[in-house]
Amino acid sequence: MLSRFGSAHFLALAGTVVLWASAFPAIRVGIDGLGVAALSFLRIVVAAMALCAVAPLAKVRAPRRRDLPMIALCGATGVTAYQALLNWGEVRVEAGTASLLIATAPVFSVLLGSLVLKERLTRTVVVGSVIALAGAAMVGLAEGAGGFTVSALIVLAAAVVQGTYHFATKPLLRRYTGLEVATYAMVAGTVFALPLLPAAWPAAVHAPADALASALYLGLLPSALGFVIWAYAVARLPLAASTAALYLVPPVALIVSFVWLGEVPHPIELAGGAVSAAGVILIHRSGAAPDPDDAPESDEPEAVGTHLEPPRFERSK
Repeated sequence: MLSRFGSAHFLALAGTVVLWASAFPAIRVGIDGLGVAALSFLRIVVAAMALCAVAPLAKVRAPRRRDLPMIALCGATGVTAYQALLNWGEVRVEAGTASLLIATAPVFSVLLGSLVLKERLTRTVVVGSVIALAGAAMVGLAEGAGGFTVSALIVLAAAVVQGTYHFATKPLLRRYTGLEVATYAMVAGTVFALPLLPAAWPAAVHAPADALASALYLGLLPSALGFVIWAYAVARLPLAASTAALYLVPPVALIVSFVWLGEVPHPIELAGGAVSAAGVILIHRSGAAPDPDDAPESDEPEAVGTHLEPPRFERSK
């Protein structure tokens, strides 16, 4: 048993959790020296360059023309909008609190699937969604005097667009590997982030070294390397085990934020995070049965070990 947990795929899974959890406090450091626009742009560009460098080695295929609109949607929501909204929200929302709110992204993915793809919305999914959103409300109200703070709503909006990304990747993952979809989305997100360049350039030129290091870290490790090792783990572990590990991201983020930034979460935030996690777990368990419609449709042969069937919801940071 000990050797199993010390195996490469379990270490990759643990590394993914730590990297994605560390993204939240790293954002706080980057925002202080770069601002929202520059940090968003630099992280996206660095991640896109890293994934494009890996693409030839991983035999990433060119996307089909018919899939470009959906790829554009993935890039606009899960990359550009998500980064900008999360960074904007973390100007005032603590890193640990943001991680608890982002944990509700699967709820919006499931709800979009039921509305657009006409997927069956069971009673368990409805109950799980209500529980998860109630937990998010507890987290968002923890620091608000009479309701949600604007910054908490912005972070929750980031969870919505992240849920949209996971929903939009579903048809693409029937034809492409997880690494291919991430590469396509990151490149598309870079294109959509180009309007941020005029604000990003002067901010980057005058930014302190720690802020630039934070942007580089976010792009190379949580965004690029985090996805690569996540893909490696998912390809070699049971789906339930891989997805369950993602529930560790918020608590690890709270620990990292405490050690790195000295942030101490409010008890109501911790309670709300636990409630949200319970709701998301309930949703996941209701959809644990395999969906025969999710079988890959690609008519091109793939290299052994490169095809992934990721969870219906991934939490990207």
